[in-house]
Amino acid sequence: MSLTETGDTFPMSNSAILLVARVLLSFMFIMSGLSKFGDIAGTAGYIGSVGLPAATALAWLTAILETLAGIAVLVGFQTRIAALLLAAFCVASAVLFHADFSDQAQMISFMKNLTIAGGFLTLWVAGPGSISVDARSGSLATA
Repeated sequence: MSLTETGDTFPMSNSAILLVARVLLSFMFIMSGLSKFGDIAGTAGYIGSVGLPAATALAWLTAILETLAGIAVLVGFQTRIAALLLAAFCVASAVLFHADFSDQAQMISFMKNLTIAGGFLTLWVAGPGSISVDARSGSLATA
């Protein structure tokens, strides 16, 4: 059967493409979250440097969120919830830490965070695909 006979325009199924998207979107957050566990004080110092209160608590919450939500997106567990949380995290990070548009590197980081948020919002709408824990468990997160 040819691609035109199936109506597909790509040789990979949508679920396989969603799996690739989940892997690509989650990798950075898992690695970043795990690295924060190794340097909570440094992360807290960075958070405190922008004037946020309770920097140590926020550092722990950030490490936990990035790691657990990243793993959830990777395996496709409660994918839509995790994607929405990470999209919000990306927008908040952009606004709180990268809004110095006089610094080109900060402006690029701001735009990258918004772009990643867009990817997570797309995943929130599309769901995880059939190659996921959500699909195997019949979770409402795939509906």
